[in-house]
Amino acid sequence: MADLPKELKAYQDEIEEYARAYGLDFLQTVFEVLDFEQLNQVASYGGFPTRFPHWSFGMEYERLSKSYAYGLSKIYEMVINNDPVVAYLLKSNMVIDQKLVMAHVYGHADFFKNNYFFSQTNRKAIDMMANHAVRIRRYIEKFGYERVENFLDICLSMDNLIDPHGNFMKRRRDRSEEIPAPDERVPKLKAKSYMDKFINPPEFMEAQKTKMKEQSQKEKNFPEAAEQDVLLFLIENAPLENWERDVLSIIRDEAYYFLPQGQTKVMNEGWASYWHSTIMTNKAMKDSEVIDYADHHSGTVSMAGGRFNPYKIGIELFRDIEDRWNKGKFGSDYDNCRNLIDMKNWDKKLGKGREKIFEARKVYNDVTFLDEFLTPEFCAQHKLFTFQMNPKTNEYEIASREFEKIKKQLLFQLTNMGRPRIFVVDANYQNRGELYLWHKNESAELKLATAKETLTNLYQCWRRPVVIQTLIDDHYKLLCFDGKDMSERTITKDDAWGE
Repeated sequence: MADLPKELKAYQDEIEEYARAYGLDFLQTVFEVLDFEQLNQVASYGGFPTRFPHWSFGMEYERLSKSYAYGLSKIYEMVINNDPVVAYLLKSNMVIDQKLVMAHVYGHADFFKNNYFFSQTNRKAIDMMANHAVRIRRYIEKFGYERVENFLDICLSMDNLIDPHGNFMKRRRDRSEEIPAPDERVPKLKAKSYMDKFINPPEFMEAQKTKMKEQSQKEKNFPEAAEQDVLLFLIENAPLENWERDVLSIIRDEAYYFLPQGQTKVMNEGWASYWHSTIMTNKAMKDSEVIDYADHHSGTVSMAGGRFNPYKIGIELFRDIEDRWNKGKFGSDYDNCRNLIDMKNWDKKLGKGREKIFEARKVYNDVTFLDEFLTPEFCAQHKLFTFQMNPKTNEYEIASREFEKIKKQLLFQLTNMGRPRIFVVDANYQNRGELYLWHKNESAELKLATAKETLTNLYQCWRRPVVIQTLIDDHYKLLCFDGKDMSERTITKDDAWGE
């Protein structure tokens, strides 16, 4: 990794000093300058140039390159949750942009180190990705690129079938340890001792013992409770070859590494934006840079009608929390106040705002953050609303400005990152070894085309028919792929799992 040019290194030292003075706490942070082509290459690999080869990374590179060439988008910064933190700067950026990005990166670095939901991530992620790439390249050499790539396609299509709380759950014991061994005493036919080996031959007795053990396993629910970590269930129980099991484990490990970034998008970007704004406007910006800074900062946090910008909502909510806790706009006295003038002028001069936002960035994720701190006043001030499709005009229209509905829709969109919640509930459905999945009804709806493709890929791992239960237009449906055909049938509520 090349050293920063002298001028940029001086800016880094200056901004790092400001960040620490404000109380930010971060691991060593390393910056590298790349041109737009190099940055697009790194970005296409999710920030890790050492990742395994796959066609999807090439497709992403083409998309990023065309978007940059046509002026549709531009990557200003990219930062990696690692020890040390690694961040990339775009070579063609103006000096004011480089300073803004550095301040933004230190906000991310503080968040990575201190937010609870990042506490279980692999801090040697670059090494982890490189190790994964080496293992997959070995399988390519041994089994051929096409075969490994096809299995990677299957795994990557299912990388969201993990438990959002899985980073904080201890790995369970092997299933075989949980199933009690059957009684070793297999019933025998009565016989004299000298005739026993003929009447009850050893091979017959062993076969009976195996049969009893299999029956014992069938009688025990498998799995005992619904499991959301579908990938782990497949790794432990699907009839995969060893190399396939390892590749699926690699994809699962990387999915859990990226998971907290999806769970804290609003907070993480809001926190970084709050600190680049604070550092630049109070410390690092020169008078001659004000206009360029204002132009670029406003572009980052702008939010067109009907769109959700995590940078905008995040920074404004942190500012709102700081203001409320500085003025004492919380607690029963404030909540019970009904005088709008008193509420507007409320100021107990507590000065606890900065302390509160540091506490918030430590213990919340996006769902709990908005659930705790979103207020009717905030929604009204920032003109938030719900919207829905009008079937007559075939256009989205404002549906409601009610706070409870706005909050409910936001939380619904952010729960499990807006993805359906899928559970394994029966690995021996109909006593035929079929895999029965359950789509929890209060989560995001299944997209049928995607669901059918996923069932097909799950079949490639389970190698037996795969079934998923979902709710469509108030009817319980079973979608099934048996290796050849996709079928769909309606079941009653009484027959539906979890009802």
